[in-house]
Amino acid sequence: MDFIVEIFLFVAIICVLFLVFRLKDLKLNADSLKKETTRLKDQLNTDKASHDILESKLHHNILGLQEVLSEEQKSIKAREVDLNNKEAELLKNLAAVEKNLEEETESRKKTLSQKKSSEVRLGNIAETLAPFLDQFDFDPENCIFLGRPIDYISFDDEVVTLIEVKSGKSQLNSKQRHIRDLIKNKQVAWKEIRIQ
Repeated sequence: MDFIVEIFLFVAIICVLFLVFRLKDLKLNADSLKKETTRLKDQLNTDKASHDILESKLHHNILGLQEVLSEEQKSIKAREVDLNNKEAELLKNLAAVEKNLEEETESRKKTLSQKKSSEVRLGNIAETLAPFLDQFDFDPENCIFLGRPIDYISFDDEVVTLIEVKSGKSQLNSKQRHIRDLIKNKQVAWKEIRIQ
């Protein structure tokens, strides 16, 4: 029995030693975990402080950007109002210019009409007075006034002449040119009509 007790004591001592070593190992692990926990807490506190600083800077930047954005919006709105005012002024000026242009156009049309009317009257006067002017190479007593499409026909002893009187820069119209060309091409006919 002593042997069993000795074995039991031996096993107990071994177990106690094992437990002591295990406890020492656990204590070392616990110390290591405690140090690691402390280090992680310190790292977490450092990271949190860094994060808080970055968050504060970001918040400050956001506020600054919001202020800049607000100022830009005010500036854009002011420019928009200014552009609207300039557009309204330009439209007003455009309306005035269009009105002036319309009035000027009407005035020019009226002046042109009066000028043409004066030219026509002057032309009619020149046609009527032509036989009495130095440039008229025909005997007025041999001339008959037609007016349209040719002004005069002169019946001289040797030739019958159709005469168109023009003043200034006026030109023959298309009908008068056609009559001129017919005469130059000797496409003139005589027709006698007897009425009974």
